[in-house]
Amino acid sequence: MKIAIGADHAGFSLKEKLKKYLQEQGHEVKDFGPSSEASVDYPDFAHPVANAVEKKEAELGLLMCGSGNGINMTANKHAGIRAALCWNAEIAKLSRQHNNANILSLPARFIEEAEAKKCVDVFLATPFEGGRHEGRVAKISNC
Repeated sequence: MKIAIGADHAGFSLKEKLKKYLQEQGHEVKDFGPSSEASVDYPDFAHPVANAVEKKEAELGLLMCGSGNGINMTANKHAGIRAALCWNAEIAKLSRQHNNANILSLPARFIEEAEAKKCVDVFLATPFEGGRHEGRVAKISNC
């Protein structure tokens, strides 16, 4: 699977760990940065990840910042993006099943590495249920 990944300085360490984890599983990972823990602005990394998912250059995206909120809000400004802020595997699973989320956002300062990996695993493995959820998801972009 092709996965776009990005973070800010607070999410850098977790991004690096998850990138390696995904590559070890055979996924193709496009890293949009940053390349260090130096202070950066999360929108500079959320927008390229969201663009890659929008343009189908990546099947899914993975973002992280300190709380997960800023980077998630930024990604959700893009048409066709349904970024979900998740802090445990059950929420990650439901975000795919019920909301057809295409970007997983993680709160790097509030999640342990093991739980982040569980979130990633279930997010990648869980399909959208469709059915009763299709109409609801379709209404997300109808303003």
